[in-house]
Amino acid sequence: QVQLVESGGGLVQPGGSLRLSCAASGRYFSINEMGWYRQAPGKQRELVAAITSGDSTNYADSVKGRFTISRDNAKNTVYLQLNSLIPEDTAVYYCNAVVVYYTREYNYWGQGTQVTVSS
Repeated sequence: QVQLVESGGGLVQPGGSLRLSCAASGRYFSINEMGWYRQAPGKQRELVAAITSGDSTNYADSVKGRFTISRDNAKNTVYLQLNSLIPEDTAVYYCNAVVVYYTREYNYWGQGTQVTVSS
């Protein structure tokens, strides 16, 4: 069992910044990919950014140049720096991790953290 604990959401004005964190704990051998997804009211959950164990990154077109994903393998933590926020970024942001335990991969989700961009 793996737990993902997110923090850092909140209310911010347009143009502002936030930093989300997600720490993994529990039983696993390694963490392959970690990522952030978001879900706005009435919309499907979508990928925001992902990072592999080798630090390769992937971003949604809508956040390229504004958001930055990074990870600290020693702390089993993934971060998402959100800059130049716009109202369309308002959503619940979910952390995701693909972990390896013995010979299998398992997919886990955090509980979500609310990001609201409004003046």
